[in-house]
Amino acid sequence: MPVTSAPRDESAVSDTAASGVPPLLRVQGLGVRYEGALASAPTTATLSIRRGEVVLLLGPSGSGKSTLALTLNGLIPQAIAATVDGSVEVAGQDAATTPVARLATHVGMVFQDPDAQLVTGTLLDEVAFGPENLRVPAPEVLARAEAALRRVGLWERRAENPDHLSGGGRQRLAIACALALRSDLLVLDEPTANLDPQGIEEVYRALGEVAATGDRAILLIEHNLDAAIGLVDRVVVLDHAGCTAVDGPVDEVLRGRAAELHEMGVWLPTATMAALRLRRAGYVLDPLPLTPGELHAALQAAPAPAEASALAPASAPVSVSASAAAGTRPASAPARPSTAPIVQVRGLTVTRGRREVLRDVHLDVRAGEFVAVVGANGAGKTTLVQAIAGVMRPPRGHIDVGGIDPGRADGRTLHRRIGFVFQNPEHQFIAATVYDELAHGLRLQKLPEPQVRERTHELLERFGLTAKADVHPFLLSGGQKRRLSVGTALVAGAPVLALDEPTFGQDRARADELLTLLQDLNHQGTTILVVTHDMQLVTEYADRTVVLGDGRVLAAGATAEVFADDDLLQRAGLRPPPLREALRGVTRHPLLESVVRLGDLPGGRA
Repeated sequence: MPVTSAPRDESAVSDTAASGVPPLLRVQGLGVRYEGALASAPTTATLSIRRGEVVLLLGPSGSGKSTLALTLNGLIPQAIAATVDGSVEVAGQDAATTPVARLATHVGMVFQDPDAQLVTGTLLDEVAFGPENLRVPAPEVLARAEAALRRVGLWERRAENPDHLSGGGRQRLAIACALALRSDLLVLDEPTANLDPQGIEEVYRALGEVAATGDRAILLIEHNLDAAIGLVDRVVVLDHAGCTAVDGPVDEVLRGRAAELHEMGVWLPTATMAALRLRRAGYVLDPLPLTPGELHAALQAAPAPAEASALAPASAPVSVSASAAAGTRPASAPARPSTAPIVQVRGLTVTRGRREVLRDVHLDVRAGEFVAVVGANGAGKTTLVQAIAGVMRPPRGHIDVGGIDPGRADGRTLHRRIGFVFQNPEHQFIAATVYDELAHGLRLQKLPEPQVRERTHELLERFGLTAKADVHPFLLSGGQKRRLSVGTALVAGAPVLALDEPTFGQDRARADELLTLLQDLNHQGTTILVVTHDMQLVTEYADRTVVLGDGRVLAAGATAEVFADDDLLQRAGLRPPPLREALRGVTRHPLLESVVRLGDLPGGRA
């Protein structure tokens, strides 16, 4: 089922609103300040949701989206200490004082980090746990658990331990747990961040079935708008200060105020970001497209811009397809001589329980490359980069990173060869303040304290964390934690940097900053390895792409060549990047037809 369909018809929702039925959720002037935090986030958030609505909550990193979600089932302030201003009512009950167990019958929650809510020994027990605690009869518990696991494609693995699932698998399991509760309001915080394209389609198919019943509501916090746009009725946007800045139907917000949201640093659909650039180049695209299909149709109907220069790709005078097919880098990147591999993997095999996660993997990464590792959930992506980074027990096979075996090197030597950023940032935090977290790696190098202070303050400023220097890392927003984790991996100046889902939890502005930083480091000679499910990110930044499938390397080559192979993508369970999907076959504008990167579109920086 495609996830790029047009937004849902909003007439049914408006009829509900006009009927005078009280909203299922009412948030008024919500402000939340954690203990030890200097400011509230959000500060004055206001929104309401009625049964049958699907509401998308957007906002820059740090605006308080995840915090708002935690107030809806009473976890804040009942389980997580915080000062709360304003009010939250769910089904007419005060969320701040109604017991969390009672609110659970009304609010089902999928956290940003699925590990935070998984507690049992098998998938079936995990999904049954919630309904059992609500005293649902045993036959009904089993029926709900089976239906939920089948919806997310995990029924056949129901007897396995959740620890054996990939990060994306655990995310789908958490969604199944929420579905089994059959709560009035389903709240999902970045539900597809760790999912492969097929998993994303499965999740949104399941959510679409929930929404179609009309008797429940969904609040969605999501950065992947390419997937979400076909499901959403309304959009609520928090600004940098954590105030409700925009609240309205999809067309009014995402089409009518796209430029404003983009300036705010909020994610937009890829087709919309592309259209904003093309508009500046003179293309007439009205209304603003939200999906690849809409962008394709709009370009086929649009005349060529008056100025011939607008037709040329932004980054080079030659066609993008010729440059990409040759495996060359963007024009801004310096040419590189052929060098010996800085990372060598030979015969790598990793087994977990009875399952081989990686099977006889061979891989070379040359110094100075920007390499993306992609594949379906469970393909072995995270395991591969963890083995390369030396953060797991020495596996079978041979790995060499800059002349050392990462599985057997001491911590200081390893830190100087390769920096690693975990999928979940909390897994690498060891200090009590953001400042000390960054300073720790510098102190390990025995640098003088004045130099430690200078370089730490530089990193705080570079990652937008200066105001958080004295805050505990666990009190940061998801996006801020991600930036801190990248900063800690950079402090030693290692020649290789490996990152697992680096843009997870980031707003668009911060993701751009982070990726620009990685690109700058890459241009200066740092070798970058990135595990990601964001196919557009891969095409924008990666020289080479490694495709894993069932624990093996299916392909490793120039990114443009990999994504031009539709059979390979299908075998790997992947999908073409949204921009390629939109522009392929745009015969009226042949110079656009082969563009795959937003950065190669005319119209300047989006």
